[in-house]
Amino acid sequence: MHDMTVETEAQAHAPAHAKAPLLRMQGIVKSFPGVKALRGVSLELHAGHVMAIVGENGAGKSSLVKVLSGAYEPDEGSIEIDGMPLARGTNAAIDAGVAVIYQELSLINDMTVAENLFLGRMPSRNGFVMMREANAMAREALARVGLDNVPPWMRLGDLPLNKRQLVEVAKGIARDARILVMDEPTAALQSHDIANLYAVVRRLRAEGMGIIFISHHLEEVFELADSAVVMRDGATVGARPMAQWSEADLVQAMVARNLESFYPWEPREYGPVVLEVRNLASAPLLRNASFSVRAGEIVGIAGIAGAGRTELLKTIFGALPVSGGEILVRGRKITNHSPTEGVRHGLVYTSEDRKLEGLVLEANIEENIALSSLKALASGGFVSRAKKRKLAQEASARFGVRASSVLQITGTLSGGNQQKVILGRATATSPTVIMLDEPTRGIDVGAKSEIYAHMVTMARAGAAVVMVSSELPELLGMSDRVLVMYRGSIVTEIARDKADSETVIQWATTGAGA
Repeated sequence: MHDMTVETEAQAHAPAHAKAPLLRMQGIVKSFPGVKALRGVSLELHAGHVMAIVGENGAGKSSLVKVLSGAYEPDEGSIEIDGMPLARGTNAAIDAGVAVIYQELSLINDMTVAENLFLGRMPSRNGFVMMREANAMAREALARVGLDNVPPWMRLGDLPLNKRQLVEVAKGIARDARILVMDEPTAALQSHDIANLYAVVRRLRAEGMGIIFISHHLEEVFELADSAVVMRDGATVGARPMAQWSEADLVQAMVARNLESFYPWEPREYGPVVLEVRNLASAPLLRNASFSVRAGEIVGIAGIAGAGRTELLKTIFGALPVSGGEILVRGRKITNHSPTEGVRHGLVYTSEDRKLEGLVLEANIEENIALSSLKALASGGFVSRAKKRKLAQEASARFGVRASSVLQITGTLSGGNQQKVILGRATATSPTVIMLDEPTRGIDVGAKSEIYAHMVTMARAGAAVVMVSSELPELLGMSDRVLVMYRGSIVTEIARDKADSETVIQWATTGAGA
């Protein structure tokens, strides 16, 4: 089922001439040595339409975008824009009105905003750049993405990340783009910035732009898209208007299995209480947290941004100072709060930001996994290379890290495999309590399912697992019970059979039940 088109209801009743697609990609095939990245992909995008493209890492989404942008030349197939064949090359795509916004922005921080918008095509006369005209044109493009208050002559690097991303959108507008492709545009944004980006996308759609939106976050797909195309193994395996998709259908199409098996939770026998937190505080965000966790239990922690969830885990681990309360592990009180002391008591913590706090991306897998076990690997003051290699290979195999070897540089791995390296390191010391902060953030659906299975395995082996997540389906699907935080305090505990989205959201946003 490779040839797929989707129409909105408005387009279905439009005059015949209005139905002609803005973009038509037909039978696109692209191969690399040993890999067929795209297998006859066909799709159509209409003006004033947001099409989501979803799928696991390796499904072919990025390859398809690079073919459209001219970065890759297809082995077979054709691309038409407004019924006209698209010539090869990136300049031809830009001239035809295709703008692509990648996760890694293509802007230059040391240049002005206007210079970035018109890079390589600044308005000029007789060899002189017309800055006044460039700034006026830049203002128009910036206004369309809600950046009316950004001076075009401002140095780009002085803008925060969320505004730089919108400048990238404005760059496409300044080039008269009619097709905007956004590849994981919210990956580095906070919630209020995401809402602003949504508003810009809706505005551009209303102006008649065709938008392709690639995201791992299904809630974004349902929030923004008019239709969704699912890719798997280089082919399109489903395409429908959003009204005809459910989350279960999307997941099943992406991973070829149903939602029931996606969250592999199972009832387990719990051991004794291994972590007890009493009236814990860490100024200014963590005010009052009390709870306990048993061996073999998975406890989820919910709350909105700023509720103190990350601060709670970091304080327990020893990365933030304790300003009140106490922490007990296996009945023993931690008195000297530090990460070293936390590890000594059997605590491990994995950060929500694996790139800044979790991994040394320039180091190989072996070095990253061994980081928490150097003392155990040392003999006579020297780290045993053979023991380190064995530890890394066993951890890598246990979590199914997909790499050529443990000597592969960690930064070259996919997000899901990087997260597996972190879990491999975390469990290398056989910890008592494993605290996971946003364990599946930014990874694809298939990798998420694998991480969930590993969480169950860790709990079954007797570890207490504490998970902070902003994804409610994840919390509800994996937790034995859910603790909800509000303004720095744990305000309720909800048993698995009583937990639902409405109840959790009510407590997380008001601090009280219905």
